[in-house]
Amino acid sequence: MADWNIAQALHDVATAQAEQVALVTGKKGKYRQWSFGEIQKNSNRFANGLQSNGVQRGDRVMLMVRPSMEFICLTFALFKLGAVVILIDPGMGYKNLLRCIGSVQPEVLIAIPQVQLFARVFAKPFVTVRTRICVGASLGVLGIPLEKASRGAGTEFTPVQTREDELAAIIFTTGSTGPPKGVQYSHGTFFSQLGLIRDYYKIGRGDVDQPGFPLFALFATALGATAVIPDMDPTKPARVDPERFVRSLIDWKVTYSFGSPAIWNVVSTYCLAHEISLPVRKILMAGAPVSGTLINKVQQIMPPGGEIHTPYGATESLPLTSIIGTEILEKTWQQSREGRGTCVGLALPGMEVDIIKPEDGEIHSWADVDILPTGEIGEIVAKGPVVTRAYDHNEEETRHAKIADGRSIRHRMGDMGYLDRQNRLWFCGRKAHRVLTAEGVLYTICCEAIFNEHPLVFRSALVGVGEAGNQRPILIVELTEKIADEKQLFAELRGLAMGNELTKRITTFMIHPAFPVDIRHNAKIFREKLGIWAARNCVTDNCSKGL
Repeated sequence: MADWNIAQALHDVATAQAEQVALVTGKKGKYRQWSFGEIQKNSNRFANGLQSNGVQRGDRVMLMVRPSMEFICLTFALFKLGAVVILIDPGMGYKNLLRCIGSVQPEVLIAIPQVQLFARVFAKPFVTVRTRICVGASLGVLGIPLEKASRGAGTEFTPVQTREDELAAIIFTTGSTGPPKGVQYSHGTFFSQLGLIRDYYKIGRGDVDQPGFPLFALFATALGATAVIPDMDPTKPARVDPERFVRSLIDWKVTYSFGSPAIWNVVSTYCLAHEISLPVRKILMAGAPVSGTLINKVQQIMPPGGEIHTPYGATESLPLTSIIGTEILEKTWQQSREGRGTCVGLALPGMEVDIIKPEDGEIHSWADVDILPTGEIGEIVAKGPVVTRAYDHNEEETRHAKIADGRSIRHRMGDMGYLDRQNRLWFCGRKAHRVLTAEGVLYTICCEAIFNEHPLVFRSALVGVGEAGNQRPILIVELTEKIADEKQLFAELRGLAMGNELTKRITTFMIHPAFPVDIRHNAKIFREKLGIWAARNCVTDNCSKGL
């Protein structure tokens, strides 16, 4: 039987480069580092310790540990055991957090003391937990200390052999258009992702990665690259301290970095202000549409020949397409500014993208879809080896998001877009965010681009108020600075609206002090929340009706 255990990737690189630096952590220039050999030994030691405390193949293990050596080594230890790793963003809000925990029914909780205490206070969702491992001081009541569980454990461990379709992890979506959902990842899915990242982005041994999203440190380690954990709160990427982030980039001569546009907006602004050039040769930005303005800023702080990539995908299918920054600036950005959507590039090798006629209900078979012609906006559907097959314990959402295609599964991305004549994908906005007016459909990304051209607009959000099919479009803006004359601003926005066929029906404008955004990337706008806010607050006194 072929061995698909993703932990084999760590074994291979640790065998080939045991003495090379695998992981770096630290704050304010004081670093600690581990070699690949040490990461492998720690991972084996944790696997032996967890096994001796009853953790076994198939167990659902909730892992809630800060980005650290323990996070990396525990994750690979659980893969070696054949356990299912459950990863949830702790910043999603405690109501969502408790609901998600209850839905996946964890049997083991490995977590820092604060989470262990949280699990005692809010006990109901944790009722299925039989084993608690505390990463930190347990005080005798918060579970078995990891140090005690692994003390004296051997540093050799033979991973279980897993099948390609065997469940390896459950990773939750951001919940940007509804409650977060647990996505089932198989060992085969992880191997496919690893292969795409390695082969397409040419990332591997000899590279140094500084990931703005902790999960990507696992990919770096598995690819044989050094992972530098940045000194930042991963749940608040837009509040990253640029000085600290930049210091580790320079200290460790980081060659590539993945992060949300929110991170790179802060970092590039800081670097330009202080005339700092970074060593980073490859930057990946994802999580939300990336503007040409940001790409231009980031290019200025990179070395000559540096590349910016903006991959597109979702937790359920990542990565799907990709485009480089130079192509955006030279060939697509002007069209985006004119309301054509955001170009996210060609499908990656082995991946397929189709545009189908939008359907609100389930689609049982690929034979039932209507594929739309080039240039026509519809639902984006993905097929390929990184497409996941199901949500965990959520058959209804699985039926709505997946389409059977023989033995394969296609995923409905929940996004709207179209393919151009070069077969590049253009993203027009979330399906759930369409504004359905009596005169037709308005797409958020396309319409918002027109108003984002205003020098006082930091970002904008189009929402619909009222019954679908007869919604009133409202354009909400978040400004770069406070203003004294709202009427003048609204008049200028109205002028922009009238100047474009896409937006001439938008006559109502509002100002919001700070858009609600997703916790993972701090970039996806929660338009549903803004829609509710607009419906409550759009009265004569505080919103413009076509001034």
